[in-house]
Formats: sequence, C-alpha cells, structure tokens
Amino acid sequence: MAVVRGRETIGSRLFDAGNLAFLLILSITFVYPFWTIILQAFSSPGDLYRLGLHIWISDWHLEPWYYVFQEENVGLAYFNTIFRTVFGTLATLLITLSGAYALSKRNLPFRASITAVYLMTLFFSGGLIPTYLLIRSLGLINTRLVLILPLAIQVFHIIIARNFLMTIDQAMEDSAVIDGAGYWRVLFRIMVPLSKPVIAVIALWNAVSHWNAWFDAMIYAPKKDLQVLQMLVREILYRSRLVDQVDNFMARMLEDMGELGLARIPPESIQAATVLVTIGPIILFYPFIQKYFVKGVMLGSLKG
Repeated sequence: MAVVRGRETIGSRLFDAGNLAFLLILSITFVYPFWTIILQAFSSPGDLYRLGLHIWISDWHLEPWYYVFQEENVGLAYFNTIFRTVFGTLATLLITLSGAYALSKRNLPFRASITAVYLMTLFFSGGLIPTYLLIRSLGLINTRLVLILPLAIQVFHIIIARNFLMTIDQAMEDSAVIDGAGYWRVLFRIMVPLSKPVIAVIALWNAVSHWNAWFDAMIYAPKKDLQVLQMLVREILYRSRLVDQVDNFMARMLEDMGELGLARIPPESIQAATVLVTIGPIILFYPFIQKYFVKGVMLGSLKG
C-alpha cells in the first residue's frame, strides 16, 4: 500500500475500495446459490417458478420439510450416518496417526520400502468384485462395521500426517524418552496435542467422506435397518421426480385418491429441502475447525 508521510494516498484508497468491491461481489457469487436453495426449500409453486433473481419470497411454506421428515426411517438414517461418521473418523485418526508416527521415524527398518508399498495402493486396487468377496468372507455384510473398516485406512492421509510429524522438533520426543515415556505415550501426550492442525484437516476430510457416502452402504449394507441418510435422500429424490413425470390431471387424481399427496408440493422444493437436510450438519461443523484447515494443509506438505 502506498503511504506518504504516514497518510494514505488517494490511489491507495481507491485500490482498497476496489479490493473491497471485488471481494464483496465474489462473496455474493458464493453465497447466492446456497441462499437460492434455502428459498426453494420454503417456496410456494408461484414463487418457485417466477422468473428472475430470487432475493426473498412472499410466502414461506413448510410442506417440503414435512414431507422429508415424515419418512419413518429418517431418524434411523440420521443415527446410522452419525454413527459411521463419528466412529469412522475416530478409527481413521487412530490408524492414521499410528502409521504416520511410525513412518516419521528415520531409523525405522525398511522405511522406504514400507512407504513405497503404501504409495502403490494409491495407484492400484483390487476392484469392486474382489473387495466385495473379501468383505463377505470376513462376515461384514449387513453390519455396522462394514461402514467403518473399509475406509479406516487412508494412505494419502497417512502420508500427510507423516510429513507433518516430521516437522516437529525431535528434541521434544527425545526429552520425553529420557524421562521414561514409551512410544505410545509420546504419541498421545506429545505428538497428538502438537498435531491439532493436521488432525482437524484429516478429521474434516473423513467426516465429509463418511457423511456423503452412499455407494458402499448400498453394496455392503442393503439392510433397511442400516440405511444411511444419503440412501434415504436418494429414495426421496427419486419419488419426488416421479411427480414431475406425470401430467397435472393424473397428479390431481392420485392426490384425491390419497396415494401420492405430492401434487401441491413442487419436486424442486423437496429436492432443495433434502439437500439442506444432508449438508446442514457438515456446514455447522466446519466453522469450528476452519482455523486449523489452511495451517494443517500447508505444514503437512513441507517435508517429503
């Protein structure tokens, strides 16, 4: 910024104003699509299909939300998703930090070979059918563990955590070993508190991955009691699109017969409501770890 005798020049003020205007416009482009989804979830058919930019709506309707939450399995689906997200993330963090701590030791025997084997799994995999046969042979089909164990080991996260741990001063660990601490105590009492940034990043990546996962649940856990939120949302969206494929006369007739009950609810509103139900918890969780996010990614990439 250009400064003359401790005062800002006209050019610097114009530059700051231009930056502020640019960032404001950029923020609006990011926020407006999400705000549009919120409006669609509460809109009436008249507001929903009105042309132009929607900044506000005249009438706020809750029918799409009633339809989404009237599903008898929505509570169970939320529980299954929260269960796999919480325990899946914890399992990944435990395995990731344990493997990364071992690989961060330069005196580890065959360290380069072990790292090479880990990296090979990033490029080669057994495929869907061998994976399914393996999971079936282990007796994990239609169990809650099948939603956690296959995703517990993430080699990419282990490499990121290893690089981060290598940036920590070795003298801190040596002093703890001299005082009689073992490897596990060093890991959980020293390394983990110092690794909050990378732990937050890995936890966010895994939480989002588990929360949005649906394909593995469809393949390995088709049992109704194990249905996750994403599978339920998929069914709701599918049913809502059926209404859009029939003509108005048939929709009114089915509504009168009490077989559908969706003709007065726009499918777009139901889809918007399901999107908000799906992404809401993740959006609320993100601000609490945002301060660690950039720092964890940058520090984890310093050393190879």
